[in-house]
Formats: sequence, structure tokens, C-alpha cells
Amino acid sequence: TGAGPGDVELLTLKALRVIQNADVLIYDRLVNKEILEMVKKDCDLIYVGKEDKKHTLPQDEINELIYQATLKYENVVRLKGGDPFVFGRGGEEALYLQQRDIKFEIIPGISSAIAVPAYAGIPVTHRGITTSFRVVTGHENPKKKISQIEWETFLNDETIVFLMGYHNLESITSKLMNLGKRRDYPCAVISKGTTKEQEVVVGTLETIVEESKNLPTPVMIVIGEVVNLRDKIKWFN
Repeated sequence: TGAGPGDVELLTLKALRVIQNADVLIYDRLVNKEILEMVKKDCDLIYVGKEDKKHTLPQDEINELIYQATLKYENVVRLKGGDPFVFGRGGEEALYLQQRDIKFEIIPGISSAIAVPAYAGIPVTHRGITTSFRVVTGHENPKKKISQIEWETFLNDETIVFLMGYHNLESITSKLMNLGKRRDYPCAVISKGTTKEQEVVVGTLETIVEESKNLPTPVMIVIGEVVNLRDKIKWFN
């Protein structure tokens, strides 16, 4: 189940219904804590959050925890920030259950990839400016010997949204400029998007690393001409 990007009012009605009916709620770090107050009194809460270099449980143990919960409880809700299938590893958990003949339902959530830029006044697409956008993980598994990100294909991308890429911001901007992206290409860094603590820093590929230092995570990076629309569209401060 997707919990949405942070603002509790972006939780879907379907997600709310299953959360209120849950016997156990297994939740991640980025889930708004107000949602945890929506469960029934006898619901068990299990935290399995992850943050950079600090995991409560590794993913394989989370998979098994969910499976064991299905053997103990009638209604199990696995709650993830954003959407479970957008870099949320929801597919891995679903496959683990499928292989053990456990029935499940996927409830999408509003993805931070579109909601956070929207709360910053940045549309990921806009007529006359961009016809497409790419969503990329900014934090690949460091154990990978070869990156799956084909950087050379990014040159002509109109809008690029990086999730979880703040600690790699310097590397990301350098790679894009080395590919041939203009050094003055617009770039925005959004911290704690859709929440009352939201901060937005706007700059260029060349300047954004220096301008956005020391922002609290989670952070999203948006690169593209659509960033220039923020001055006129920004509404949430």
C-alpha cells in the first residue's frame, strides 16, 4: 500500500480503508506518523524503515517478516512512502509472497516523483516546454559492479527527476554537464516535499551543489526548463 509523499491528505481513500482495518501495519521511515494514528486500537505496528547506511532490517528479512505476518494475522498492511512500485521495492515483496502462494492486493500511492515537484510549483510536463519526463534512482545499490543507469541517454531528456540522489548531487550534475547539458540548465532541489518543513532551492547544474548544502532529507532533484515555472506557479510555502 502506498502512503503518498508526506502530506497526510494525499493518502488515498482505499489506502485509508485498509489501514483502518489492519491487524498489523508494517511501515517505512517516510510514512507520515499521523497515519499511524488512524489504525484501530489493537493493531500491531512494526517499523522496518531504512535510511542511508542504516537499515532496521535488510530487505530479505523484511520479505520474510511480511510473509510470517500473513500466517499470524488476517489483515496485513505493508505501508510504503509514495508508491510501492516506484523505487519502493514493492515488486520484490509481492514476488516473495506470490512464490509462497499468499494472496495480496497492490494499492498504488501518489508518487513523490510528481507530487513533490507539484508542491514546489514545478509541473513535470508543460505544453511547449516538455513532452516527457524521466524518473531515476539517485542511489543505486553500491554493490553493483556496473551501473544500470545509461547516462549517455540523458542528453536529450527534457525533465529528469532523481529520487534519493542528494548525497550524489555533485556526481549527477557533473555527469550531465560532461554529457553536454548546458551548465546553466535549470535545477531544483526539494527537501521534505509536501510537508510543512518543505524547502526548495533553485539553481543551475553548475551552481546547485553549493546552493543546496545541508538540506534535511528526504530530498528530490528536478532538472529541466520546467523549473523556471516555479516563480509563477509556486503556491505552497
